This record gives sequence, C-alpha cells and structure tokens, in this order.
Amino acid sequence: MPTKTKSNDAGAGCLYIVATPIGNLEDITLRALRVLKEADVIACEDTRQTMKLLSHFDISKRLVSYHEHNEITRAPEIVIELEQGAKVALVSDAGTPAISDPGFRLVSLCLRHGLAVVPVPGASAFVAALAASGMPIEEFTFAGFLPARQTARRKALRTLIDEPRTVALYEAPHRLLDTLEDALEILGNRPAVIAREVTKAFEEFQRGHLEDLVAAVRKKPARGEITLLIGPADGQLMHLNSNGAAEEMAAPLSHRVDEIMKERGVDRKAALKMAARERGITRREAYKQLLVTRDE
Repeated sequence: MPTKTKSNDAGAGCLYIVATPIGNLEDITLRALRVLKEADVIACEDTRQTMKLLSHFDISKRLVSYHEHNEITRAPEIVIELEQGAKVALVSDAGTPAISDPGFRLVSLCLRHGLAVVPVPGASAFVAALAASGMPIEEFTFAGFLPARQTARRKALRTLIDEPRTVALYEAPHRLLDTLEDALEILGNRPAVIAREVTKAFEEFQRGHLEDLVAAVRKKPARGEITLLIGPADGQLMHLNSNGAAEEMAAPLSHRVDEIMKERGVDRKAALKMAARERGITRREAYKQLLVTRDE
C-alpha cells in the first residue's frame, strides 16, 4: 500500500537532500542557500569541504559528518534528531547526495520511519556532461563508478555489450586509461566522450571513439574529475515500439562495411574487422552476419 510522509507529521522534522556545486560556486541555487540557512544541522561528507562552501556564502551552522565509513551509525542518530523536529540538510562534497555518494541509507531509514524527505535539485556532473556531449541522450544509462579491480570492471562492462543507449559513468583519473582499454576491447570502438573538470576553470571535453581516447590518454594522462560517456556502436539507432519502449535497430553489417571502405579507403577484409570491433563481436560472427545479409 502506498505511503505518504509530511514534514509536519507529529511535529517531526524534515530531511533535505541538497545538491551543491560540482566546481563553479555560481551554480548554487537560491533554494539551496535558503534551505542551508534555515537548517538546524547540516550533515556533510567532509566537514572541511562543506565549511568552505558555507563560509563563501556567510552561513554558520552546526555540522555533523556523514560519509561511507560512519553512515551505519550516523544515520540512526540523524533520524532521532529528525523525530524531535529538526530540519536536517544532507550535502555531499559536490553534486547531488546519494548519486554515487553517501545518502541512500539515511533516505531509506527516514522513509521507514515516516519522515519527510525533500529533494533540493541542482548541479550533477553526468547530467551536465551529457547535455554538452553531442551524444544521443534521449535515453541513457547511468552506471556510476565501475569497480576498481580489473576482473570486476570487465565483468561490469560485459553487461553493457547489448546496451543500445549512451552510458554515463564516473572514473578516477588514475584508472581512466585501464577503463578505456577494457571498454575498447569488450564493447568495440564506440563513440565516446571524456568530460573533465565540468564547470571548473579547466573544463575540457575530448570527443571521438574509444580508440582515439585511448591514444589521447596514453599520450597525456587525464587529471581531475572525470565523466566518461560511451555511445551506442556506430550504425545502431533507437526507436520506440508501440508500447513506448526503446528498441535497438542496427544498420545491416554489410552497409557499415561499405561505409568504412569508402570512409577509410581500406579493403573489405579490413573494413569487416573494423565493423566487428565497433559492434563488439568477433570477426567470425561478423562474417556470418555478412553471409546472411547476402543470402537475403
């Protein structure tokens, strides 16, 4: 049965999920500033980082730490304050709390206790990166951070082989090259974008295919906050079926092979190899598809 929560139920408080700038302080919203000023306490990932933000806007509040290492014990403590009528603002170091940041456990606990949870939207790195990427983003998949260990990372990438939508994910700069190389091998040479330091002074977008980005990062390792976008394989399109669900439409492999031969001036064998790599399939499978297309 559906449940409803209200911030004034039995004098209970309210948890505000407050998005903060991901780099440019001008991206703070007027509503976020008001909520931070009115809050009784601000739960934050790093008190030192949040203090810089509050000091910039001349806000003085009681801060409590809430991060991945203490959320199991801190979440119940915050719920007790909320039940006593406190207004609590939850922030992360940057962006929207609970999106690849701590917050889910607290939100879930609040809802189980019938406490109101109010989102205060704002900056988000992957949304900003998608908007300026030039990739197809009518629909997309957000994968967050891939696992740090190669075996687990490659396993996660294999689950995306049949994903026809643009994939957005975050990656640490020191792991970016490994992730790009794994993605190239597993997904094929798909269109991709590296969005670096979005909204900051050294914001940079590198666009191309995974093969191009691997070469670029090998030559000059990336620094700063990284959002990686990986598009559908070349020749894949999306359409909506009669139920409004997205379906994949791949252009015939033979057409793509012909395109590559014309674009790159290579023979059919080399073009077939490139097309197979783009679509993340073996040359043997690509050859079978080519034979089927010819027989039709």
